[in-house]
Amino acid sequence: MKAILNVIWLLFGGVWLALGYVAAGIICCLLIVTIPFGIASFRIASYALWPFGRTVIDSGRGTGLLATLGNIIWLIVAGIPIAVGHIATAIPMFMSIIGIPLGIANLKMIPISLVPLGKRIVPTSGPGLVPYNSRTPYAAYPGGPGPAPFGR
Repeated sequence: MKAILNVIWLLFGGVWLALGYVAAGIICCLLIVTIPFGIASFRIASYALWPFGRTVIDSGRGTGLLATLGNIIWLIVAGIPIAVGHIATAIPMFMSIIGIPLGIANLKMIPISLVPLGKRIVPTSGPGLVPYNSRTPYAAYPGGPGPAPFGR
């Protein structure tokens, strides 16, 4: 089902959304100072291209001072307008039954578009993967790496 939704997503806006994030990433990489924003834009572009079956989590290393400052700058300069764009394009998607999952996927991109630094995009499930919302300790899964860091 995820593959079908991803193909429908690609046809009805995913390609254009990803191309917009790639263009923003290229522009951000032209200046040395904004390279982290460019890398974040490329990461968001990959998520915008194929969103179903993946989710956004904190990187787990904590956000440092520079990443926090970068997120504040991003929020003011690009984050809020991008989030408003996601909301504006999600509303028409909710108008049809087939568009409801697409609208939800569009809204799911708002948190990473607001503060992209310190985030990772991971699969939601798969062989050998721990579900992202699981409260079960990592050691309980077969082949798990042992206790989770930071008491999670």
